[in-house]
Amino acid sequence: MRLALGALAVGAAWPAAWAQSAATTATATATTATATANPSAAASLREVQIKEAPDTATEGTGAYTVRAASTATRLDLSLRDTPQSISVITRSQMDDFGLRSANEVLDMATGINVERIETDRTYYSARGFDVTNFQVDGLGLPFTNGGQDGDLDTAIYDRVEVLRGANGLTSSTGNPSATINFVRKRPTREFQASTGLTLGSWNQRRVDADLSGPLNEAGTVRGRLVVADEDKNSYLDRYSLHKQVLSGVIEADLGAGTRLTAGVAYQKNTPRGSLWGALPLFNSDGSATNYAVSTSTSANWSYWNTTDTRQFVELSQALGQGWSLKAAFNHRVLRSEGNLFYAYGTPNASTGLGLYSYPSYFRSAEKQNVLDVYASGPFALAGRQHELVLGASSARSDMRQLSLYGNDIGTALPALVNWTGQYTMPSFTASSNQADFVIRRQSLYATARWNLSDRLKLMTGANVTQVESTGQNYGVAHRYDQTKASPFLGATYALDAQHSLYASYAGIFNPQTQVGANLQPLAPVQGRNLEGGIKGEWLDKRLNASASVFRTQQKNTAEATSTYVDSTLVYRGVDATSTGFELDVAGRIRPDWELSAGYTQMRIRNDNTGADARTYVPRQTLRLATSVQVPQVPGLKVGANLRWQGDIWRDQGVTTASGQAIVTRQSAYALLGLMARYDINRQWSATLNINNLTDRKYLNSLYWAQGYYGAPRNVNVSLQWRY
Repeated sequence: MRLALGALAVGAAWPAAWAQSAATTATATATTATATANPSAAASLREVQIKEAPDTATEGTGAYTVRAASTATRLDLSLRDTPQSISVITRSQMDDFGLRSANEVLDMATGINVERIETDRTYYSARGFDVTNFQVDGLGLPFTNGGQDGDLDTAIYDRVEVLRGANGLTSSTGNPSATINFVRKRPTREFQASTGLTLGSWNQRRVDADLSGPLNEAGTVRGRLVVADEDKNSYLDRYSLHKQVLSGVIEADLGAGTRLTAGVAYQKNTPRGSLWGALPLFNSDGSATNYAVSTSTSANWSYWNTTDTRQFVELSQALGQGWSLKAAFNHRVLRSEGNLFYAYGTPNASTGLGLYSYPSYFRSAEKQNVLDVYASGPFALAGRQHELVLGASSARSDMRQLSLYGNDIGTALPALVNWTGQYTMPSFTASSNQADFVIRRQSLYATARWNLSDRLKLMTGANVTQVESTGQNYGVAHRYDQTKASPFLGATYALDAQHSLYASYAGIFNPQTQVGANLQPLAPVQGRNLEGGIKGEWLDKRLNASASVFRTQQKNTAEATSTYVDSTLVYRGVDATSTGFELDVAGRIRPDWELSAGYTQMRIRNDNTGADARTYVPRQTLRLATSVQVPQVPGLKVGANLRWQGDIWRDQGVTTASGQAIVTRQSAYALLGLMARYDINRQWSATLNINNLTDRKYLNSLYWAQGYYGAPRNVNVSLQWRY
């Protein structure tokens, strides 16, 4: 196994120093307790008083929910007081079920569909529309080309918050679908350490280490180091993946009410046998193809390496009278490079012949900078206390891509049942194409939470964003300059101490670069989300539930036609509306029983024709994860998860020789997983996870005209030590 030896060696030197620091911190704590009777001594020890955020860190709690979240508004509100649908996948749920990648986490999130179209590129949707807004600690830029490249590891995150619906207040641009916010692990005030080893199917081998605690005697400087290294093969022919993850965060209390936090996170993925495109889904006679689950179209020299480096600095300052100021700067560099192999064509049902080669070399570099500053706090009006957020942000993304092609495009390939990946790699000198563009975004936003009565809270807000792009994207102008104000209106009404009604309206827009018949970019996508429902919280906010109805509209979404103008594919704008309802519950049913479950049912219609739209998106989905402590066996926890979706289909846009439309279908299916965890003693534990217990065969996605099969039954075992 290839380990990140340098990173692990650095981490190995920390525990001794931190153990000493922890001891001195404990001594300082005892001194503080003794000094309580001496006011002057106590005053000298309390030099720094930082207003802590609500108790939202989930690691070590065993909880499947949180008491507060700020993804929607930058106000730390309970889920019940947030007038939008929000779900949280906690650290405990990730650890219980071995959710070590963003795709695995979002597979279990209410209303989110993970569209695995290739091994190393993924799209996401919610309420029928693409999810492009991914944030880290509330900051981020939409995906440049719609999809996430690489397998994003979750080792460095405490939880993942999923806000469904439009989020124009803090995201500025994007789709009225959802915002995914990854919340980082932060340094802890007390020393803690953990390390783990995971072994699994297809020769999976993974090592994790996590060290956190004070770096000085006073505990005013704290640090955290997280490393992970995973090497695994795959059920897919020729595919393997090596991931290396490193994260370091330092947090310092600089003075009364002042905190500075800085960190860096690095992930490197080196896959081999990567898919570019996937399997053909239909034969020339219109019948569905049916390959072995392991079938892949990759060549034996295919790869798609990615490195993702994120750096951040945050400064928070207490201003007095409950007000605070926070400034944050994020810098991200995402690089990828690969030799890729695409197989196109329609196979003959009898011989399997009819596929052809399309190899390419690809290189990409994207640099993102995001600066966000906001102030928040209470204010008095008409005899009541209200809350206000005022903020501004500035962002820039620089994208450069290069594609090179060989002179062997169109070479006939053998039938996939006989394909071994043996293909001579070309020199990639026949032709080239590229992208080079810059996106700039400036935003002003404000949110006010009005305390109209003890029961009724009204939230008003708006975001004014100017987005500009210059450059070109593979021969098409990547130019636009748009300014848009996106409003937000929400309200909650407390029925009693546990239940509230809520309603909200939000708008959003997103410029797009696809061109129409005049070879000019289509007008920006505009969308809005209207929803309402009832929320409940019980057991001191350890159990949350909601039932909601929604209506989500997106106008002018680019949809490809079959028309080309000067070799450029022409798009048309499509208006679509999704309506439906969601049920969500998460948290502690009993002291020994945690549950996370969500059900979504919807329909999506083309506003122009009334026909079903985006039929590859399932209309019904169910997500369930639960774990129970077994009282008869102290230290034993058992659990199960279930992921079910209704049937989906895709009109392939072509017909058979007899004129019959070719439609690809994936029937409804359920994937069942089991887990068991045993705490051997206070430090050691072992966890067993079984995924796709029934060995169900299914297509990952019909998002594209091609697709590939999901993973069959697989098992992994983890051994973990904690201090």
